[in-house]
Parts: sequence; C-alpha cells; structure tokens
Amino acid sequence: MESKIPGFYKLSPRERLDIVKKFANLTDDEIDILRGTGALSLSNADKMIENVVGVMGLPIGIATNFLINGRNYLIPMCIEESSVVAAASNAAKIARVKGGFHTTSTEPVMIGQIQVTNIKDPETAKNIILKNKNKIIAHANDRKSTIIKLGGGTKDIEARIVEHAGEKMLIVHLLIDCRNAMGANFVNTIVENTAPLIEELAGGQVVLRILSNLATHRLARAEAVFDKQALGGEDVVDAILEAYKFACADVYRATTHNKGIMNGIDAVLLATCNDTRAIEAGAHAYASLGGYHPLTTWEKNSDGDLVGKIELPLAVGIVGGATSVHPVAKVVKKILGIKSARELAEVMAAVGLAQNLAALKALSTEGIQKGHMKLHARNLATMAGATDDIIDKVVKTLIKESKPSFSKAKEIVEKMKKDKVAKN
Repeated sequence: MESKIPGFYKLSPRERLDIVKKFANLTDDEIDILRGTGALSLSNADKMIENVVGVMGLPIGIATNFLINGRNYLIPMCIEESSVVAAASNAAKIARVKGGFHTTSTEPVMIGQIQVTNIKDPETAKNIILKNKNKIIAHANDRKSTIIKLGGGTKDIEARIVEHAGEKMLIVHLLIDCRNAMGANFVNTIVENTAPLIEELAGGQVVLRILSNLATHRLARAEAVFDKQALGGEDVVDAILEAYKFACADVYRATTHNKGIMNGIDAVLLATCNDTRAIEAGAHAYASLGGYHPLTTWEKNSDGDLVGKIELPLAVGIVGGATSVHPVAKVVKKILGIKSARELAEVMAAVGLAQNLAALKALSTEGIQKGHMKLHARNLATMAGATDDIIDKVVKTLIKESKPSFSKAKEIVEKMKKDKVAKN
C-alpha cells in the first residue's frame, strides 16, 4: 500500500485503524492496544518508573504521504498540539511530487566521557592515553554483551584538555557503537568499568564517567525537493527563503525555527518511547556549535524549486528500555516497519524536515494561526460540552467568529442544545 491516502483525515478513527491494520499487517490484538485509551496498564507503568499512581494519555495520530528512500511509511506521532500531524502529512505530500525524502545516517556511535582531574602534566597524560588506545579499547570490550556480539562496542578513543577557572582537566572520549540500542546504560557501564585503567594511565583522579547526549558521531540527514507549483508558486518559495534567512540571522527566531522541527521529531520519539529529553538536548547543543543556527538549510535550485536539508544527532533505539516494554510502542514500531535504529533516526529526520517546511510555508504565507484555527475551535467546542451530534456544527459556527473563545463556544453549544430540545 502507498502512504498517500486521500481523505484520510475525513475518516473515523475506526476507519483509519482499518487502513493502518492492512498497511502494517497488524493483528486484532495489536489493534485493540491502539484502540484502548488505557493501553498502558497500571502494573506495566509501575515497572517503568517509581511511585506510580496513574497513566497520562496522549493522542497518537498518523502522518500520511511519507515516501522515504523510495519506500512508503505511515508515521505514528504522539503529541498534544493540534495541526502538527496534518502539517507533516501535507509537507510529505508536496515532497512526493519530486520523489519524496532521501535520507542517510552515520553509524550509531555514542560518546562516553571520562573526566580526569589533578594531573600534573595534562599534555603528557593525553599522549599516554592516545598511545595506549588499543589497550583501552581491548579492555573496554572485554565483557559479555549482546551489543558487542552483534558488532558493537568501543571503536575508538579521543582525548581533550579543557580548562575551567585556571584548572586543566583531561577528558577522555570512548566512541562506542550501540547498534540498535539508544545505548545509555551500555555506554555508562563501559566507561565506569574502563575508568580505573584511564586513571592509572593518566596518573590523575577520575571523577565523572558518563555518556554525552551531544552525539556528534551519530547523525541523521534528510533532504527533499519541494516543487514550486505544489508549494503555491515561486513567490511562496521566495517567501520561505526569506523566513529562513531570518532564522539564520537571529537567534531568537532560530530557536523557534528549531522548536518547530522538534515538534515532529519529538512526536515520533514519544510514540516509540524514546528519550525526548536526550534528543532535545543534543539537537539544540548541535545547533549551537559555531553559534546557534537552524538545523535545516533551504535554497532554490535551477528549476526554481525549494530544496531542504536537515542534519542533527539522533540517538534513538528500537531495543531496550521503554521502547521494548510499552505495548503501544511495540505496535508503533510495527506500523513504521523499521528494522534498525539508524532507519528510525532517518525517518525522524525526514519528519523534522517536513515539519519545518510546513511551518515556514504557513508563517510566510497565511500565518500560523489559520492552520491552527479549526482544531483550536474543536478543542474549544469540546471544552464547552459539545456532544458528538452537534460538535461539527459548533466548530463551523465558531470558526466564523473573528476571535473564537471559550465563552463564545459555550454560548453556541447551549443555544444548539436548547434548539434541539425545542425541536423534540
């Protein structure tokens, strides 16, 4: 099946689930997991974190139209913000005109840091560490581990001298291939076990031993050509480029520019139960290298079409942690059809690029609020007590208002309910 599904948004949740079931070959039990709003039992939740008292539910939507490296994807996105899923779907539809998204990624290598202090001669200590690289790598990988058996483990060593308040310290980086895991526990175990050898070789005192969330060796990239006509014409292309220049020139705008990218990426992270905080920290730190800048780049090609690219660290996993425990995350991974952590990272990069295109297009043309208005009106109608039989009429009436509000929604709902009672 193709991920391009006309009218998907018009279908009922049950009808959408039927399509997703066929697309991903889901079982009836897996559909029941998605259909159940309490899909995470209290007992399962109690195994995931401490002091559990309940479960917080968030909606999962499906972004359609994604064509990535020639393959169709339906993208589950877990998010509370309206219009994000629709925006990603629309951007992906435009990208399909010129062949969809093309993605690549580096090996899933994380950085494990070992801090060495109280060193008399940091430069000499640094050279000793680098000369003993092979010994350190052999020591780090001398352990029973499924990841190491699968070809992962420590691959290289780096050493840096950093200074704070006049005190120099040696920072040793173990570059550790985590295969299909995010790798936090794996990396932390290796650096903790390797620290005594580092301390002995450097002749100082080891303090911290922990992974870094700035995963500069674990990058995902995506690019796409967006047809100028599908975007709305060359004027729209030029307007988007002007908006991009604003983000390049101003850190305040760049921050919101990148937040929009993470709207899409975070939604997929959450749906797959990956670590949103780690990815957010890494993405914004990566954007800060050399001065805070946009995570995407935009330009016009010789045909006048818009070309977008994105690059950022995405340390995600498909095994271990909550992604292997949460029942919904398991179904989400099946819908995505991903086979590796690198593939998941590349899908997320494509979603981030799509989200950025959608935001730039909306901001530089009709403004961001128009896209939000219908779903905002539906939220107001629901809060005001609109029932299923009148909610669509309430939304239509509310949208006509220049400034929809809760009080107006309440007024419309009460009037429609009175009219209904009078007719009966």
